[in-house]
Amino acid sequence: MKKPRPGAEVYLRFLQLSEAIRGLPALPPLDPLEERILALVAQARQAQARLSVRDMMRRDDLGAPATIHGRLKSMREKGWIMLADTEDARRKQIELTKPALQHLARLSQCMVQATRVAS
Repeated sequence: MKKPRPGAEVYLRFLQLSEAIRGLPALPPLDPLEERILALVAQARQAQARLSVRDMMRRDDLGAPATIHGRLKSMREKGWIMLADTEDARRKQIELTKPALQHLARLSQCMVQATRVAS
């Protein structure tokens, strides 16, 4: 069997470490579309940008608005996101919950650990 290249080793190690934290009892798992939504919400937060439910439902790359709405509802029920009021009562901003931020911090630690092991 061919040995993975160093870059691939880091990524494979990260996948292994991140899979281990998924088993920790924190938040229920997300399906692939919910994972994509989580990434978009996290990226908006990092950029200090507001992301509303309406903004998310306009995205063609995530599927039909009803599908997106259903996934947002599921993510709220699972504890990954919350909806915050804005100056417009009809517009809700999507925010990460504290447990979701903790999960992302653990994933970050997995990345750092994976690069140390490969060095």
